[in-house]
Amino acid sequence: MESKIDDPVAHVLHCFQERGGSNYGKEAVTQVEHALQAAYAAEQAGGSPQLIAACLLHDIGHLLHDLPEDAPDHDIDDQHEQLAAAWLTEYFVPEVVEPVRLHVAAKRYLCYADPEYFSHLSPPSVQSLALQGGPMTAQQAAHFEKHPHFDAAIQLRRFDEAAKVPGLHTPSVEHYRDHLEKSLIGRRFRT
Repeated sequence: MESKIDDPVAHVLHCFQERGGSNYGKEAVTQVEHALQAAYAAEQAGGSPQLIAACLLHDIGHLLHDLPEDAPDHDIDDQHEQLAAAWLTEYFVPEVVEPVRLHVAAKRYLCYADPEYFSHLSPPSVQSLALQGGPMTAQQAAHFEKHPHFDAAIQLRRFDEAAKVPGLHTPSVEHYRDHLEKSLIGRRFRT
């Protein structure tokens, strides 16, 4: 983790520029393509700037660590959601941070609560699910449903799963600068 930075939005854009071209696990898209597709889906659905920012940033933890892309093949859960949330907490409002922190839990929840959901997971997502604890239990799911950011986490997760389409045209990362800036601490829900 680095010390506090002056311009977190510029730092995010730099992370995507420098490391976003790496593969998104074993999916047929890169990290930046995946992030952009999730943000674009949220934008097309009329999501708030904070939900769109969360969708763009949900996997930034993959760009913050130095683990190999094939970490899941070595039974390593990179805990990217926790790494991302720890970094984002310094700069972004909870409406961005919490859905990011919870997007893995949301996958686990949906595998428990929605019988169809698991059958639509890609093989790499199934592999990571096993490392992340598998489907929730009934007790875990009941607890998760009470989280104040439950709905946003579920929305983000649905956009996340759909964001693996090779060659899909989306706006650039720069297009989302305003959503990121509106979501910074101290600039609360500027419109």
